Amino acid sequence: MIEILLVLGLPLAGAALLALVGDRRSAPQVNVTVSLATFVAAAALTARVIRDGPLLVLDRQFFVDPFNVFLVALTAFVGFTTSIFSQPYMRIEEEHKRLTPARLRLYHAMFQLFNCTMLVALLTNNMGILWVAMEAATLTTVLLVSLYRTPASLEAAWKYFILCGVGIAQALFGTILLYFAAEKLLGAEGGALLWTELNAVKGDLEPTVLSLAFVFLLVGYGTKVGLVPLHNWLPDAHAEGPTPVSAVLSGLLLNVALYAVVRCKVLVEGSVQTSLARELMMGFGLTSVVVAAFLLSRQKDIKRLFAYSSIEHMGIITFAFGMGGPIANFAALLHMTVHSLTKSAIFFTVGHATQKTGTQIMDDIRGLVTVSPMIGWGLALGTLAILGMPPFGVFASEFLILTTAMRSQPWATPFLLGALGLAFAAVFSKMQPMVFGETTAKKLPVRPAMVPVFVHLALVLLLGLWIPPFLADWYREAARLIG
Repeated sequence: MIEILLVLGLPLAGAALLALVGDRRSAPQVNVTVSLATFVAAAALTARVIRDGPLLVLDRQFFVDPFNVFLVALTAFVGFTTSIFSQPYMRIEEEHKRLTPARLRLYHAMFQLFNCTMLVALLTNNMGILWVAMEAATLTTVLLVSLYRTPASLEAAWKYFILCGVGIAQALFGTILLYFAAEKLLGAEGGALLWTELNAVKGDLEPTVLSLAFVFLLVGYGTKVGLVPLHNWLPDAHAEGPTPVSAVLSGLLLNVALYAVVRCKVLVEGSVQTSLARELMMGFGLTSVVVAAFLLSRQKDIKRLFAYSSIEHMGIITFAFGMGGPIANFAALLHMTVHSLTKSAIFFTVGHATQKTGTQIMDDIRGLVTVSPMIGWGLALGTLAILGMPPFGVFASEFLILTTAMRSQPWATPFLLGALGLAFAAVFSKMQPMVFGETTAKKLPVRPAMVPVFVHLALVLLLGLWIPPFLADWYREAARLIG
């Protein structure tokens, strides 16, 4: 139990501390230290779950199994590396007068509070607390997206708040219906919203009510995932917020929202003897992949480009979870991992590139390899990785998803292949001149902080060449739990 308390308590305490001292010169170091401590606690929790099995603690309100503990470890790790990246990035933003000390304090406090809400959403056993944590994540990220207080950032924050607010209201209605379906079996007490209790009696739950609940939950949490047609907030939030916020939105928030959908899918599939949940997830996922692939070619802002790439990849993962089965679930979990690592690394690189060139417009970014070889090669390798080039891990997970689709859902295979081809052509054609094009800009005198970028890409490369046995067993067990 102590590990769970540390995982949840450290970022909460860090948020409170940084709310007081977040504008001081030592604040970035405090942010990194708290994030490191949270990651160490998450690693300890992971080791305990691997050793002792699932944990149910704190009056059954918190539950850890191989499915969510792997996401806890991933969330804590990406939060830690993002805090390292944000240390020089936010300092330069302050020097350029884009941030005041008060806004810097707000950034550091909300960064830790956002990590806390993500970890609560992953670890809670109570579907009501899960909803509260997702709503709290919305509020914290609204403040982060609007940090620059420009008209564009305020508009993006309001769009994010309104769209995700409407979505989360749908999820609340779905949660109420879930409680209504379970109340007769589990009583009116809090046990009717505990996922472990619901999972134990899912075969006896009212199928009609549960089906309706899943529709609302998928629409509600699917808004946070960025599934088409609920995706409009995501490109604006990525483009107008600070780059560290883009990294955690793509690397953490989307995963956690999809985790909530999958938890609900497990309950519905155990109660409803139809393919409703599978078909809805495959439909939303495939639509997101295809629409995002077409929209990629129209983008001119580099952060919006990779925001649409996130929509595409979350669609792939949603489609894979919709197919279900051990191989598709394994591939979806692997893709969640490599996408989080790769996309956050790309945003780290993009943050340095846009900060040094002073623009996010891709036509004005040229010859990054000449200006700064580390930034140029980081963007090139990250882009190739996210496009599914072998031997990176994205290729392995996409290959598994495609081969599974060929066998179990052959009708969807042409759409997936066509969309992946379009996305490759759109992103690669825009990346090539940014990295290797001719430029008259001078070489940058400052060496960028690229360690988090290459650590992430090295892990993605490793997962494409070899998945450590303990990690493979972990994925298999999580895939089995999902069903």
